[in-house]
Amino acid sequence: MSSPPVLQGATWLRPMAADDLDAVMAIEQQAYAFPWSRGNFLDSLRSGHPITLLFALEDERLLGYSVGMVGFEEMHLLNLTVHPAVQGRGHGRALLDALCVLGRGLGCAKLWLEVRPSNAGAQRLYRRYGFVELGRRKGYYPAGRGEREDAIVMALALDPTGAAHAG
Repeated sequence: MSSPPVLQGATWLRPMAADDLDAVMAIEQQAYAFPWSRGNFLDSLRSGHPITLLFALEDERLLGYSVGMVGFEEMHLLNLTVHPAVQGRGHGRALLDALCVLGRGLGCAKLWLEVRPSNAGAQRLYRRYGFVELGRRKGYYPAGRGEREDAIVMALALDPTGAAHAG
């Protein structure tokens, strides 16, 4: 494997492997009240979904990850997670940048995602990045005690020239 690309002088990316699951699961369980299961990540790996891991350059510590699913001329962001201790430092944006580059390279014209209305930080990141809200999925997420939370559906057009824009 070639050496990973350096991002902003502090991080690097590489694809996920099954050996990374313990570190990924540790972050997933810290970040969410309703985390993905190990099986969700294994299924994504087996399906060939693009899974990118973001590492700190200085100590090779896992900072975050993203999971995409490629469809016909579109990509769906299934999971984007940054370790709670390092959120707000541009790592989510770096993962989105990598996902958009990958999507454009695969001929995707749009990137879709769902986000919880209660996840204000993620919504801020996506809106600043250029995603626009297109609708809601009622009762999409588990919310505890038998309750469900809606999902905000958002999309970003992937310009083939490399510029991201809403719509």
